[in-house]
Amino acid sequence: MGQSRPARRFSRTLAARMRRCATTAGAVALTGSLLAVGPQASAAGLTQIAGFGTNPGNLSMYTYAPDALPAGAPLVVALHGCTQSANDYYAHSGWPEFADAYGFALVLPQTSSANNANSCFNWFEPGDSGRGRGEALSIKQMVDKAVSLYGGDTRRVYLTGLSAGGAMTANMLAAYPDVFAGGAIASGLPARCASSLATAYTCMYVPPDKSPAQWGDLVRSAAPAGTASWPRVAIWQGTADTTVQPANANELRDQWTNVWGIGQTPSRTERLGGGTTLSVYDDSSGRSAVEVYSVSGMGHGLAVDPGSGTEQCGSVGTYYRDTICSSYHTARFWGLDEY
Repeated sequence: MGQSRPARRFSRTLAARMRRCATTAGAVALTGSLLAVGPQASAAGLTQIAGFGTNPGNLSMYTYAPDALPAGAPLVVALHGCTQSANDYYAHSGWPEFADAYGFALVLPQTSSANNANSCFNWFEPGDSGRGRGEALSIKQMVDKAVSLYGGDTRRVYLTGLSAGGAMTANMLAAYPDVFAGGAIASGLPARCASSLATAYTCMYVPPDKSPAQWGDLVRSAAPAGTASWPRVAIWQGTADTTVQPANANELRDQWTNVWGIGQTPSRTERLGGGTTLSVYDDSSGRSAVEVYSVSGMGHGLAVDPGSGTEQCGSVGTYYRDTICSSYHTARFWGLDEY
């Protein structure tokens, strides 16, 4: 990642702390993502796509599309966490199951240790997370390529990610509200919370307590001037997460409700499976604009629920938590089950 000497010392210090605090499942990786297998060159069911653009962020593009995918289908882009790969996220998250069930294409970008020592998306680097720059632009180019390959509907492009991938998702939704109709941030952080490695750790462990307007202004300043239409946002957070503090979910809620011009009091709440509380924030038309899923007792990771039931998905792995199928509820929130 080309860190300075102080930044490397800071990284080593934090890494030592994280090793001491690790559970038997394994140590938590840099920027609080999952400790899983390292990036792989290919994955069963995935197709690597070359030549998708100038690729200034030096990322790899993988896709999955069901057989006989109709023209005009939606597109979901899914960002893995640190030390993970496209294959790992494909295998555990449950998204391929709903691509088959509902009929949409998947893009799974992949970074590597060449970009970041722990294969994290560089969500905390302005040169990689802003509009038209670095990794963010590479992901946008993957969207364009996938829409061209599969004849997708540009009005139904969605973005999701876990931990560092979730933080990058928040930044991408802010930078490209004209590209993404919706997003889902799992164990992630508010858009533009950090602008350096050091402030990334601050955001993770001691999230800034900004006002909703201050958080909203960070999104508005990242978006194209005059933006009036915003993505619908789902926020997933475990209450026992010690890597990305649960307070980040509150700050994310404040940020995106403010962007939508709605209050921070939920329109309604629901009890779901897996100890999950759903808080819904409707826009002025009564349509859900922001949803917050708080999973009681869940640590850092992505909520999955292995099984063959309609509302089940995914498989358990390191930091894939057997609680509730987040991909199912997110897909329904976006309306992917309606096509």
